[in-house]
Amino acid sequence: MSAQKGRDLLIKVEDTGGFVTIAGLRARRLAFNAEAVDITDAESAGRWRELLGGAGIQRAALSGGGLFKDQASDALARSLFFAGEIRNWQVVIPDFGTVTGPFQIVALEYAGRHDGEMTFEIALESAGALSFAGI
Repeated sequence: MSAQKGRDLLIKVEDTGGFVTIAGLRARRLAFNAEAVDITDAESAGRWRELLGGAGIQRAALSGGGLFKDQASDALARSLFFAGEIRNWQVVIPDFGTVTGPFQIVALEYAGRHDGEMTFEIALESAGALSFAGI
């Protein structure tokens, strides 16, 4: 696979009629994590740590930051945050596939300089099982 443009990674939220892209994002990130369950005991071979496979909690975190460009997607994100609503989101990864599942917005930050543009940062945490559809 050749190098991909970062701008082609899209974060979308489900709204009436389908998924809409959160507009104005300059940076986006999707991170997967799996909590390890340590089962090491006094009889572990050579005192090496042992882990229990498949026992930890899996989670995903979505984040992004950028400029306000689209009033509708900004209003949707803001209303989801203040309502604490869990909604289906999608991350489109070019030449790889799409990750879809429920997320909750856990942080929404606004910033602006007196001589610059208004910016925002958004962070989401998974709230259930995710699915992956390859290309």
